[in-house]
Amino acid sequence: MTEGIIGIIGGSGLYKMEGVKISEERAIETPFGAPSDAIMMGTLEGRRVAFLPRHGRGHCILPHEINYRANIFAMKMLGVDQIISVSAVGSMKEGIRPGHLVMVDQFVDRTKSRPQTFFGNGIAAHVGFADPVCARLQRAAVAAANGLNIAAHEKGTYVCIEGPMFSSRAESNIYRSWGVDVIGMTNYQEAKLAREAEICYATIALSTDYDCWHLSEGPVDVAMIVKTLRENVDKAQATIRKMLPALSDGDCTCRHALEGAIMTDPASVPADIKKKLAPIIGRYFK
Repeated sequence: MTEGIIGIIGGSGLYKMEGVKISEERAIETPFGAPSDAIMMGTLEGRRVAFLPRHGRGHCILPHEINYRANIFAMKMLGVDQIISVSAVGSMKEGIRPGHLVMVDQFVDRTKSRPQTFFGNGIAAHVGFADPVCARLQRAAVAAANGLNIAAHEKGTYVCIEGPMFSSRAESNIYRSWGVDVIGMTNYQEAKLAREAEICYATIALSTDYDCWHLSEGPVDVAMIVKTLRENVDKAQATIRKMLPALSDGDCTCRHALEGAIMTDPASVPADIKKKLAPIIGRYFK
């Protein structure tokens, strides 16, 4: 079997890691517009990779402004079949200290205004999302971090807020009462759209702060996040480098997410929608 391309979504530090060889930059236009930036194609640890800076180079796109549909669709168009997403998060539990990694396995959505499906406009699909991340990728991330003796939590629930402001103290304490582990602004839509696109997806969350619930630590600010990221982004880089050689290209339930999910009679789906979504639904409309 030909090895697929592994997508990596994160900040600029991720494609400037040791060992990566960038061969080209691809400016992709999708039916949903342009992704956050050109996608950098290359190799890392012998695997073909596609890097995308989520907020654009220079970090100029706010979380609610990110074109999540274009980002994931562009990855699909390039032949990406697995995505490793790295994201800075706030910790909602004492035991998840700044600098720890969390291999997220669940999400709670508190966003308000973001498109988060490829479907509609003449085609209806309802994809299962009980287990939002690829268990195989998640296990690989845990094993890699453990093998490097990096402090990592093998699972965790990520509450995704709209942003761009951080939580109020009241909100932070409400989320903590729900039992969530980390808080962020970006990864829920990525996970949901990757599932619709039948791409395996996993999140490596890097704890940078205690949000604002931890009174002795003080409220979160950008300086705190950037300082911790600079000190600890190497942990995410090392985890990814160790993961890649071990990743298989075997079959996975993520890659069959649309089987039985499309409810619209194929004869009723408009031709332009079939063409638009061909990279995702093409094999179901032969």
